[in-house]
Amino acid sequence: MLQVTIDGRNTVKPLRDRKVIRRVKDALLADKKYKYYALFTLGINTGLRISDLLSLKWEDILNSRGKITDRIILFEKKTGKRAEIPLNKTVQGALSLYWKHTVSQTYVFAAENDKVNNKEKPVSRQYVYKILREYIVDRAGFTEAVGTHTMRKTFGYQAYADGWDIYRIQECLNHSSPSITRRYIDLSQEDKDSVYLKIDL
Repeated sequence: MLQVTIDGRNTVKPLRDRKVIRRVKDALLADKKYKYYALFTLGINTGLRISDLLSLKWEDILNSRGKITDRIILFEKKTGKRAEIPLNKTVQGALSLYWKHTVSQTYVFAAENDKVNNKEKPVSRQYVYKILREYIVDRAGFTEAVGTHTMRKTFGYQAYADGWDIYRIQECLNHSSPSITRRYIDLSQEDKDSVYLKIDL
């Protein structure tokens, strides 16, 4: 797997090609990995950090009628900032499918057969990384560096590719400046070329 290094640190990449995203989802569904299908779908559609994804509880996700809510409200672990995030139909569908197949009652993404004092705990970041690597690299054929931040970066990159300006994406990702967001979503030379080539004055 290709590793890209910035300042001595390996940097994971966003999924730029939507065909890769589709292959990841299809493989997860084929293997009935509904938990990780829901996690991946939620991650790439909301841009939430892995720490915030794993801390979600069903009370954050379900409404008073026991159905998947249309938005979640949380306080980000890293920044302490309040975030209110609407859930699109794709995310709601993925979470609903998972809800039908899970026995977890507390954490949305609870670890299997791993309880502390008979209480649920979330799946580990290390295990999420293992799953992402298996399905993004091995199953979908992605050849660049992958990590848990791949989901968040994919959200930012795809929002940019859909035409959202960098300032709105910065707000969604809670970055302190647009320059951080530009580096974070890792715009390629091809992305920059498309700006020049689309301007035909």
